[in-house]
Amino acid sequence: MSLDIYPVILIFLILFSSLISLRLGISVSIIEILTGLIFGNIGILKTEPWMILIASFGGILLTFLSGIEIDTQILRKKFKETFLIGFLSFLTPFTIISLLMYFIIGWDLLPSLLAGTALSETSIAIVYSALVQQNLNNINLGKILIGATFITNLFTAIALSILFIKPDLSTVIFYIISIFLLFIAYKYSYIIFNSKALKNKVVEIEIKYIFLLLSIIIFFANFGKGQAILPAFLLGLLLSDYFKENATASKSKDRIKTVGFAIITPIFFIVGGMNVSIELIITSLGLFILIFITRQASKFLGVYFISNKYFNKNKKYITAMMSTGLTFGLVATVFGLNNGILDEMTYSILTGVLVLSAVLPSLAAEKFFFPHNEDLN
Repeated sequence: MSLDIYPVILIFLILFSSLISLRLGISVSIIEILTGLIFGNIGILKTEPWMILIASFGGILLTFLSGIEIDTQILRKKFKETFLIGFLSFLTPFTIISLLMYFIIGWDLLPSLLAGTALSETSIAIVYSALVQQNLNNINLGKILIGATFITNLFTAIALSILFIKPDLSTVIFYIISIFLLFIAYKYSYIIFNSKALKNKVVEIEIKYIFLLLSIIIFFANFGKGQAILPAFLLGLLLSDYFKENATASKSKDRIKTVGFAIITPIFFIVGGMNVSIELIITSLGLFILIFITRQASKFLGVYFISNKYFNKNKKYITAMMSTGLTFGLVATVFGLNNGILDEMTYSILTGVLVLSAVLPSLAAEKFFFPHNEDLN
């Protein structure tokens, strides 16, 4: 019988990251990514299948929780501004990076388009985690940022689906089941949340119910070669009124966040950091730096000026947070690697750019551009 020390190391690193975060006053998700990057590359921690499983669920759980935080009234009131920020946050880097890779770097068309797609996203996991830790998720700024992030990722998902994914019957089944599941959850979740027999019970039926719904979405997304991120976000959005208006559901949300942020989402961020091979990046360091600078500059061009027009007071914070990347970008790069569009080198470069873009912009937003005005008017 062989002993597996990696679970012990992983849990230690989760605790270690939290302590470092408290000591330095930096978002714990940033520390977790850097911890995975360092300890993964020096060989102290290795990825195991169960880690990948939990990490995948963690990304979807963060997406669901961010959907809960959407305030539909604010979104309707600020829809034009939110949509433009989200759309330009996608379009500008997608166009510039794709053109750079194809015409300047000399990559083939499909890898160039995949690079543009992967690096156009804004990480909903990073944005939501940072907003929660900074207590900004319940004010207008946080709600608008979450909405804009969703718009960006919506277009990223559309680009990935149109350009690369070949739909078949399984894909159609995934979409049909997703729509059916969202409808049933929206119409009948009150049975779970309003049940007097389930209140104040240690069995935590509400949490298990949410985890079951997310697991079903993930299963059929894999079955249909689709993406679970968007249905998970929509599920959170559709159930947001339950969690805002129902006392039992509100307590369940707090417990879901406690479970998620204690153990599940840290694994997502640590495994994300472990995906980067520093050795491969060093061999192409010039290209890595060029792609990173281009991505951040194109995000700046896409977000800063439109934010300045509508939300002048907090334009720098909005631009920095919308420049983060990780969640859906990792989905796109893994897809490219598994389907032969990217090789190990290009995969590691793009993943490294995503990880660095998860760390630096969010760190800058937190340390230098932290908002002091609750309203964006």
